[in-house]
Amino acid sequence: MDEQLRARVLRESSKALDLMQKNELSPAEQDAVIADCVDNFSRYVNPGILDYRKSVSTDYTAVEWSDGGATFRDIRGREFIDCLGGFGIYMLGHRHPTVMRAVQGQLQHQALHSQELLDPMRGYLCELVAMVTPGDLQYSFLVNSGTEATEGALKFAKVYAYEKKPDHMLGVISTTRAFHGKSMGSLSVSGKREFRVPFQPLMPGSRFVPYGDADALECELQICDMIGYDIAAFIVEPVQGEAGAIVPPDDYLPRVRAICDEWDVVMIADEVQTGMGRTGKLWGVDNWDVVPDIMTMGKAFGGAVVPCGNIVVKERIFHAMFANPYLHTTTFGGNPLATAAAIGALHATLEEDIPRQAAEKGTVLKAGVQKLADEYPDLYHEVRGLGLLLGMEFLDAETGYAVSAGLFDRGVLVGGTLNNAKTIRLEPPAVISYEQIEQVLERLAETLAEVRATHRTSALVAQ
Repeated sequence: MDEQLRARVLRESSKALDLMQKNELSPAEQDAVIADCVDNFSRYVNPGILDYRKSVSTDYTAVEWSDGGATFRDIRGREFIDCLGGFGIYMLGHRHPTVMRAVQGQLQHQALHSQELLDPMRGYLCELVAMVTPGDLQYSFLVNSGTEATEGALKFAKVYAYEKKPDHMLGVISTTRAFHGKSMGSLSVSGKREFRVPFQPLMPGSRFVPYGDADALECELQICDMIGYDIAAFIVEPVQGEAGAIVPPDDYLPRVRAICDEWDVVMIADEVQTGMGRTGKLWGVDNWDVVPDIMTMGKAFGGAVVPCGNIVVKERIFHAMFANPYLHTTTFGGNPLATAAAIGALHATLEEDIPRQAAEKGTVLKAGVQKLADEYPDLYHEVRGLGLLLGMEFLDAETGYAVSAGLFDRGVLVGGTLNNAKTIRLEPPAVISYEQIEQVLERLAETLAEVRATHRTSALVAQ
């Protein structure tokens, strides 16, 4: 590297390091950061992100700067009530003090580990997971994210099945509209063409059945048996999140459990979005008293302070990993900072009864949204969900974009997605106050009135 470039790099890194130490910025500094951020996203991150922000907000240049509880502020100091929740990350809110204290304490003596000696926080966290997960789930494999958890879960299911049938091709069944992550293995069992098609061919052996239809799963297993195709696992979300908070029939997961037992198929429950109290129970499967063979975690598992994911597995499945514990590894998974955050998150979740809060506040929020949907049948198709994983499905994507932008303008961030703007998710932290829920409903009512008026004006102009 030549000296001129080296000097430029050091100037830019020093600027960023100085900004990290500042809680308050002057108007001129705010302007400079916004300009830098927009330019950097356009030139070095992805200009498509800026285009997307233009479609779902009234200020695409808004830059996040600080947060706490159920709100965050942009660099200008404007406050937003967070009903997006990082798509499920902020179950405990932003920078929960128990999680922050755990991470700061760990950072005082060790950040990462050698990966050779035993690390105590990994042991404590895995013990706690075994204590709080349903049934006889016991052994944990810690990772960094939800998609990593899916990848590991698929491998553990396959190595278990391989021990019984080493000469067989082993497939996996998933569900339509499922979302299990975007790395190649996870994407292979995700059921949306928008995400899949550009990357095909994906991992071979993935098959799909309609979500919520246990008969379809049983029929598919019968077909696979007839043609001599062995299935290692069935992977399912207790409530489909990215698809729009789709809750299955009450008999679905219990029947899935029975079918997997009958066919000796490993049942994988993807709790990345539904876990840590999001649906009103500690784990989504707890709503139906079902015990999977493998369960994945992510998002809120790290307390929204340090990314952390996990795969917890029954002993009979994980036994295949005992002979060679390094058959599947990860460099940073289960590092001391991440395990400290997850321990803090579990402690706070139980101490503050986060599942109960999610159930009670979710009931209030859903009822309020349903009341508005009844008032606006020309805009809404359906309101659905469980706990604080709620979906507002509109009659068309244009309405979804308009509602998202209108709420943004009124200081509420919601979970519209680039590929599914027709359905907007509401995933606020469980620490959201009832006063804030009322503010969200009031601002939603104002937005819906504005969107209806705009639709009527557009219709008149079209005539």
